[in-house]
Amino acid sequence: MNTTVVLLPGLNRDRDMIAALKTITGKAPATVWQTETALPKSDLVVIPGGFSFGDYLRAGAIAARSPVMRAVAEAAAKGVPVLGVCNGFQILCEAGLLPGALMRNTTLRFVCREVKLEVVNARTRFSSGYANGQVIRCPVAHHDGNYFADETTLQQLIDGDQIVFRYAEATNPNGAINDIAGIVNAAGNVLGMMPHPENLIEPEHGGTDGRAIFESALGMAGRIAA
Repeated sequence: MNTTVVLLPGLNRDRDMIAALKTITGKAPATVWQTETALPKSDLVVIPGGFSFGDYLRAGAIAARSPVMRAVAEAAAKGVPVLGVCNGFQILCEAGLLPGALMRNTTLRFVCREVKLEVVNARTRFSSGYANGQVIRCPVAHHDGNYFADETTLQQLIDGDQIVFRYAEATNPNGAINDIAGIVNAAGNVLGMMPHPENLIEPEHGGTDGRAIFESALGMAGRIAA
């Protein structure tokens, strides 16, 4: 399995993501710097979390205009799976690869804790290792995770089964509309999510609930029981 991690100034979860992908695939991912204009052949491209370019203007706004994001968009258009986590989700929205926007948490405070996620759609490229309605644990760490979309866009997400994860059991940490924690594009090969599945993939993390996202994307996952 060949995976690629996009590196941008200000990201701070890239090492976590690299370690997770190496643990899951047995092979260190390739890394590409923000000035690169092409990606290596990949079975999965990941944009990790952090504060790219200091989150100036808007979270992810500057990063979305980096040369490497043109290459990411080209790969996505060819059907390559792309995963954006936290700041990566913000970047995908700012780049137009996913609809909607990520705003400040309604508390206006940075939040760092574990939440519960409901698997809304287990039929996507990224969630086939779960079951519909399954509730999993996942940590969050963000200041701008309040997902928003206008009424028309939200209805399109619902009608198109593009909502993959919702915050469950009253654990919404940011005020996101419809409790949205993760969505896919219409083609189903680009996932953006605020929680950090890479930090819950082995027993030493305290659980493995996040592992199936990566295994699903890479075609390695068998469905697990709810």
